[in-house]
Amino acid sequence: LAVAVDVNPRRDPVTHVVLLFGAVLFVAPLWLALVGSTQDPAAIARGDLSLLPGHEGFSAYARVLAGPVPRMLLLSLGMALAIAIGKIVISVLSAYAVVFFRFPGRKLAFWLIFITLMLPVEVRIIPTYSVMAGLGLINTFTGLWLPLIASATATLLFRQVFVAIPDELVEAARMDGAGPLRFLWDVVLPVSAANIAALFVILFIYGWNQYLWPLLVATNPKLDTIVIGIVKMVAVETETDWSAVMATAILALLPPVVVVLLMQRWFVAGLTESEK
Repeated sequence: LAVAVDVNPRRDPVTHVVLLFGAVLFVAPLWLALVGSTQDPAAIARGDLSLLPGHEGFSAYARVLAGPVPRMLLLSLGMALAIAIGKIVISVLSAYAVVFFRFPGRKLAFWLIFITLMLPVEVRIIPTYSVMAGLGLINTFTGLWLPLIASATATLLFRQVFVAIPDELVEAARMDGAGPLRFLWDVVLPVSAANIAALFVILFIYGWNQYLWPLLVATNPKLDTIVIGIVKMVAVETETDWSAVMATAILALLPPVVVVLLMQRWFVAGLTESEK
């Protein structure tokens, strides 16, 4: 069976130019931050930012690593991991219950979860803060991530994956004597592994970039995340050490980049896999 493939060599240069232009748009800010971290802060403040590395070298990195930045990075890492893992665990269990269990109010529970998609964090920020205050979780590490571990979006995504599991597989597991927990562990989770990995990457970056909620719930400087720390480094009344700010920004990029690189294969598989 011959398959005709439309190959037009004249399209290749245009495609490569467009891709190159997009790559430059993404890389240019990162390059400016990297070279800015090696230049004189006063020169940057005057607008004399060079496109080449400066003579300051990596002294800015030594300065920021000697300060509270390592603690901020560890705090952000812990918060991002707690949010990502918490969202996945809760979403898997809730989707599993909605799909495979028959109980009164099952459809109502699903629609209540679906409705919460219309209530972003900014809308429910005041009642959430009130609940955290009532539980005594203000200015605590638990308060940073606990209200953010429920995800209607992740629940709906896992529901779509679970619905695609053939009924024959469910019946076979039941005939083999597999209980709900064993079926979840031996069948459902392996089938959803690629989706879990892809969602973990997305949720980790979501948790890493959190700004509004940590800003409100943690007034103790020892609980500043790296995102809040960068904002606080941009001084208003005093001269800003821009090389230190840019060095901190580069360091803040490393954990998400490492997560994406380590899980790239599973991330792509989770986004492109259509058959279960």
